[in-house]
Amino acid sequence: MSARHWAQIGENTFVAGIWLLYWVHRLLGRWPFRLAVYPVIGVYWLARRDLRAASLQYLERLQAATGALGHAPTWRDGMRHVGLFAETLLDKLLAVSGRYRFANVHTEGREEIYAIAGRGVGGLLVTAHLGCLEIGRAMAGHRGVFRLNILVHTRHAAQFNRLLKRLNPAQDVNLIEVTSIGPETALLLGEKVAAGEYVVIAGDRVPVFASQTVAVDFLGHRAPLPAGPWVLAALLKCPVHFLASIHERGSYTIRFEPLAERVELPRGRREEAIADYAGRYAAALTRMLERSPYDWFNFFPFWDQSDGSERS
Repeated sequence: MSARHWAQIGENTFVAGIWLLYWVHRLLGRWPFRLAVYPVIGVYWLARRDLRAASLQYLERLQAATGALGHAPTWRDGMRHVGLFAETLLDKLLAVSGRYRFANVHTEGREEIYAIAGRGVGGLLVTAHLGCLEIGRAMAGHRGVFRLNILVHTRHAAQFNRLLKRLNPAQDVNLIEVTSIGPETALLLGEKVAAGEYVVIAGDRVPVFASQTVAVDFLGHRAPLPAGPWVLAALLKCPVHFLASIHERGSYTIRFEPLAERVELPRGRREEAIADYAGRYAAALTRMLERSPYDWFNFFPFWDQSDGSERS
């Protein structure tokens, strides 16, 4: 697999098809949706050699490091991996439109972070491309416990994000488009946290443009992770939690896990400190993948990706 930056892959979402499948589910239910979507998955699987290779690389390394699958992965596991992603796309639409059954969603670690938010203290949530985070978004907005400000790179998925906005124009979530975090963005986010709001940033994709990364052990191999979340956390001087979503118990589990009360990056050992925080994040992510192995949706050569320094 070539070392390719994730943002270079581009948007392969056929929005009209997603919209059609959403209405198949709306009118007929989950099983007719599955009957309609799995032939599409089969064609996509056969046509995308890079996707098959990336999925297999991840599943093999997960099995070798944790034994979570219980067997050596085969093409059936890869199909299941992509199939769960398709079902998750549907759940994203249902969550944003308010049609998901939130009563079935289980939460972990909610009491601690709700208590912090209840005192008017803002924070940073470091998440991953894991499960359906729109479920957590929708629940947080509905309960009004805290306001979320989500840092996104939406240019590679503009059509899909417009579809989400169309389903719920009034959603109480602020999406902030960023390619890199400069002084103006940091100042804006500092104001948000000072007002008791929460900033959400992904910790499992390297920056779109050249920026600092750190290599940590992830599933038994060295993987590049962005330094940005930890530099940002140090600037914001706020609590940091891991936020995850996985399929469990016929629905989802949303988990909040504390990573640091404050991120400190002392002079002389800054890189070492960043690696320590990123390692805590990678360990928390691994624990969730052990529970739900097919829920990680980075369909590119994750361990071999470029850091973007070669891009114009």
